[in-house]
Amino acid sequence: IPAIKEKLNLLKETVEDTRENINSAKDADAKLGYKSVDNPFFGYKTHLAMTEERIITAAVVTSGEKGDGPELPKLIKMSQENGLDFDTVIGDAAYSGKENIQLAKDQDLKIVAKLNPSITQGFRKDEDKFDYNKDADMFVCPAGHLAIRKARQGKKKMGVNQVDTYFFDVEKCKTCPLKNGCYKQGAKTKSYSVSIKSDLHKEQMEFQESPYFKEKAKERYKIEAKNGELKNAHGFGRAISYGINNMEMQAAIALFTVNVKRILKLARV
Repeated sequence: IPAIKEKLNLLKETVEDTRENINSAKDADAKLGYKSVDNPFFGYKTHLAMTEERIITAAVVTSGEKGDGPELPKLIKMSQENGLDFDTVIGDAAYSGKENIQLAKDQDLKIVAKLNPSITQGFRKDEDKFDYNKDADMFVCPAGHLAIRKARQGKKKMGVNQVDTYFFDVEKCKTCPLKNGCYKQGAKTKSYSVSIKSDLHKEQMEFQESPYFKEKAKERYKIEAKNGELKNAHGFGRAISYGINNMEMQAAIALFTVNVKRILKLARV
């Protein structure tokens, strides 16, 4: 029943907001992020770059609401500054944004990351403001709020006429410190639309179907395994102190440890 579902969603969001406010009082740097649309977390994210031999070459710690895609340029630059020479970057859909594809092209790199299904046939406006959360399959606004639902509009099989529209909680928009230029006072809804067109990203779409792409994409599981090792064997699933500076120190120690372990193992082979 829609009415009951709406009340349950409102109750869930109220609980999340309460939890966020309580936690924020303890740690001003931590923010609410999402592992999936129904699985929020409060804290930080560590974005990693790693070789196929599973040696970590770069890391960036951010608050939990930050998307993965915008951190790729930093990871590439840090890996290069650390002496790594590579021609391919492997990741998931979060790294396949237009800016990253252009960056890779400028540096003669290949991006092995599947395009977000919402933009496989087109583009989205204000790409630099709203970030796609691959786990929740939703967009996140500049203030860090996840869209609460989405709908496709337009006639099927007519790409130029279709858009995916993502709707946000307008009650949060009304009091948002970033509402100027984003939310129109008095509006009953706040949405963000992704236009679907067939020709943009064409080159990446063709590369996505190549044998090279499909073969390299099989290597992506290694980063997930490394994340599991960090969390399960080194306590990296939980921040041990408040503040992003302390989280960065925790990351440095944990990442150094797993790298030393891996290097020693490779040396014995």
